[in-house]
Amino acid sequence: MSDKKENTEVEPAQTEAVPVNKNKKYRKDKPWDNDPNLDKWKIEPFNPEDNPHGVLEESSFAVLFPQYREKYIKEVWPLVKKALSKFKIVGELDLIEGSMSVKTTRQTWDPYSIIKARDMIKLLARSVPYQQAVKILEDDNMFCDIIKIGGMVRNKEKFVKRRQRLIGPNGMTLKALELLTNCYILVQGNTVSAMGYFRELKSVRRIVIDTMRNVHPIYNIKELMIKRELAKNPEMAGENWDRFLPHFKKQNVKRKQKKVDKKKKDYTPFPPEQTLRKEDQQMLSGEYFLSEKAKQNVENEKKRVVKEQKKQDKIQQKLKQFEAPDEDKEKEQNKAKKTKSNKEQKEDSKPILNSKKPDIDELKNKFLKNKKK
Repeated sequence: MSDKKENTEVEPAQTEAVPVNKNKKYRKDKPWDNDPNLDKWKIEPFNPEDNPHGVLEESSFAVLFPQYREKYIKEVWPLVKKALSKFKIVGELDLIEGSMSVKTTRQTWDPYSIIKARDMIKLLARSVPYQQAVKILEDDNMFCDIIKIGGMVRNKEKFVKRRQRLIGPNGMTLKALELLTNCYILVQGNTVSAMGYFRELKSVRRIVIDTMRNVHPIYNIKELMIKRELAKNPEMAGENWDRFLPHFKKQNVKRKQKKVDKKKKDYTPFPPEQTLRKEDQQMLSGEYFLSEKAKQNVENEKKRVVKEQKKQDKIQQKLKQFEAPDEDKEKEQNKAKKTKSNKEQKEDSKPILNSKKPDIDELKNKFLKNKKK
């Protein structure tokens, strides 16, 4: 009886077994699976002891730089070589071709360091100062992004205005973006260079592209400020933030159009006369039936006549400088000026001469009345 009872107790336990995933059927539990002290996402530093044998193949990158950066790069290059020597990377500067190149050696222990060196010389070529560009070698959480904005706007004037809108008055807009994204941003020519963590770099790229597509950066700055405040609140971590973010609608502002005066023409049921083609005009003048050589001679003759006319005009202008002035004309002009000045003087003196003489009796009566008072 006891054996039967035990069997009946075991059966429900077997039916309640948790279903195992087919892929993890033979997987054994590892000691680090449920360790609370272990941070699985932590990036461990890479030291020379981790790769004592170095790299097997040589990797190299070259970047061209503009001529106006030549002087600065030449001054800074000893410091660049010193920074690269820590990772056993060789840097070369070619002033004839205007290029910088970096390459690994057999002693290079960090395989990713060549990518960082490539990014550093890219930033130097795009006018980023050395003190800022060298941070990409020193910090593992520092990345860079060079955004090309040159081909986004066709019109040159619009491009300059939108690029200036990104910088803002006295660089205030750019400074606000740097503070909100914790990135270094530099606008230079047809590119925008940004340095920071990869998540922030994605938002910087989005803002720059939106600005060049005629979306004012102030809208994106406002959105970043709201997100920053929401991130401080731990209760909002698992909620959707769309209801807190502003949604701006595009407004098509009507611009004043120039009024064009269209005069109504008299109605005629007949279509206008067909304009003559170039060939028709040549047939009327007889030029169409000439040979190629004769046509060329006619064109050369026309050009020669126009050239001769211009030459004669220039000669006449030069000769006018050496012509003596006409004394009779000068005398007549001086007389005309004198007569004008005399007439003006007479007109000014007329109201004084024509003014009425004061009445003495009236003045006496006024004085007597004032005395009596």
